[in-house]
Amino acid sequence: MSDAVRERRLVWISSREELARRYPQLALVLPHPFTMAAAPITTGPTAWGGLVLHWPSTHPPTLSSHERDAIADVCRRLGLILRQAADSGRPVTAGPQPRILPALRTRTAGPAEAQAAVDFAERLPDGCCALDPYGRITFITTAAADLLGVGLPDLLGARLWEALPWLDNPVAEDGYRAAALSRRPTSFTARRPPDHWLSFHLYPDASGISVRIVLSSSAQACAPPRLVHPAPAVEGGRASALYALMHLATTLTEAVGVRDVAGRVADQVLPAFGAQALALMAAEEGRLRIIGYRGYPAALMDRFDTAPLTSDTPAVHVLTTGIPSFFATFAELNRAYPPAVRQDGMAAWAFLPLITSGRPVGSLVLAYDRPHPFPQEERSVLTSTAGLIAQALDRARLYDAKHQLAHNLQAGLLPRTLPRIPGLEVAARYLPAGRGMGIGGDFYDLIRLGEATAAAAIGDVQGHNVRAATLMGQVRTAVHATAGAPPGEVLARTNRLLTDLDPGLFTSCLYIDLDLAHHRACLATAGHPPPILRHPDGHTEIVDLPPGLLLGIDPAADYPTTDIPLPPGAVLTLYTDGLVEAPGTDIEDAIASLANQLAHAQSQTMDALADSLISHAQRSAPRSDDIALLLINPQAAD
Repeated sequence: MSDAVRERRLVWISSREELARRYPQLALVLPHPFTMAAAPITTGPTAWGGLVLHWPSTHPPTLSSHERDAIADVCRRLGLILRQAADSGRPVTAGPQPRILPALRTRTAGPAEAQAAVDFAERLPDGCCALDPYGRITFITTAAADLLGVGLPDLLGARLWEALPWLDNPVAEDGYRAAALSRRPTSFTARRPPDHWLSFHLYPDASGISVRIVLSSSAQACAPPRLVHPAPAVEGGRASALYALMHLATTLTEAVGVRDVAGRVADQVLPAFGAQALALMAAEEGRLRIIGYRGYPAALMDRFDTAPLTSDTPAVHVLTTGIPSFFATFAELNRAYPPAVRQDGMAAWAFLPLITSGRPVGSLVLAYDRPHPFPQEERSVLTSTAGLIAQALDRARLYDAKHQLAHNLQAGLLPRTLPRIPGLEVAARYLPAGRGMGIGGDFYDLIRLGEATAAAAIGDVQGHNVRAATLMGQVRTAVHATAGAPPGEVLARTNRLLTDLDPGLFTSCLYIDLDLAHHRACLATAGHPPPILRHPDGHTEIVDLPPGLLLGIDPAADYPTTDIPLPPGAVLTLYTDGLVEAPGTDIEDAIASLANQLAHAQSQTMDALADSLISHAQRSAPRSDDIALLLINPQAAD
């Protein structure tokens, strides 16, 4: 319906196979044989709504010109009525519940005839009942109630599978839906505890469903002999296949990335359909790339990888045509593709196109080690499965592209390498938060100023998105541009720049001037967590700095400075709050714990120490923020 209204055209679904190809999620909910049309109701540029028409599966595969003209005429007249109602100030709006019109009946019985019909039904062997279009019991014979083991008052007005707990299973409701939508007779068998098997035969029309209920010897028993026209059984395995498909759909909603999708598809699809091998291929730059497989040797997959989309193979053909192919035997495959050679040792194949929103995404190949007939119901379920996989794969490829973009952006904004400065050993680490796009506003930097002078900075822009990362790049650039001025002046200038930009995000920052010749450091902070200094003798100190306002709030903010000694062998630890913040933990206690960890990590290189601090933070509590860490270790002169 959405397609019909959005594209202003009639949408016609001629079979469940076409429904599975074009609308796999709808086919998952309604996997029954029927035909349907959807048409927009419009006047000029205004779309008022739509009209959906449903026919039994016996309808021809195309609409006749008379039917198309009739649908267009009805939609035109409905559009005029809806426009007139709106123009008169009384627009037609949707109510809380759909308005259901009663079905047209061929005849209506009077009281005497109705009683005669009840008497007639009561004399029949076994049992029978009538269901309305919603599955509710409107009439049931005494014999049927006895077979079901429930009194008449408890059954009238109820649905069979709701009134009978032992009938509350996918097979019973699936049999009812199949009959109601396809208007074809169908049947199923169920066990009434402890050991009574009952066979239900459903005969539908527009007004409801007539049901015969008869005793059966087992679930696989043939049609009872007393039934002149027994209904065909519900196609075998549909309930279990639909369960597998629902489970796959749920699993794919949790998948992130192409590799994750490929793994989950292999885990779910192979056991669900009894296949022995699977290959998942994506269309990339005019070729089919194998992005996941199971049950096939790697050497064989390498041989078929990067097949051009111009090659005459089943996997390419189903992708370009959008029509799945099923080959029950190698002979069938060889007839369709004479050059085909059986290289995988399999005996039957399903080649399924992965198409979403009309765009080819890839192909899915399922292989069986024995001939496999692929009944019609299984073909429809497989086609719906391919549609769900296509949508998940399309989302996964977009996720991967965004993730790669975030990675490249983050890598471009942070320093590729820190400068080598004589008399200084440093180490840095950056870990993005485990949510969102994996990109944030934390940054660090080390800047060479002179032969014996340098500057270090660390900061945290509010947020975990491209906007935060962009602002982080601007802050880092501003710090670089003013580096060499006193730390308080560097922060003041950067603050004025940010307030002029008015980004709506706040930034913490710690800036340090390093005087390596005199072994001193001058620091200023803009609302950033305090650095930790480990002295050469191993004891640690949380450096107490005068507070400074976050950058980007007040253009006139002042940032006082503090001088501290930084002798050779000391380690100055700069970090962002992601390293210490954890739910339920006091921030001061967390900083003290970090200082204690630093004190006990003696005799380590700066790289080993950085890894140790990061590992300690990750083990202590789950982290939801970016982590940046910069370690500064002045060395004694040679």
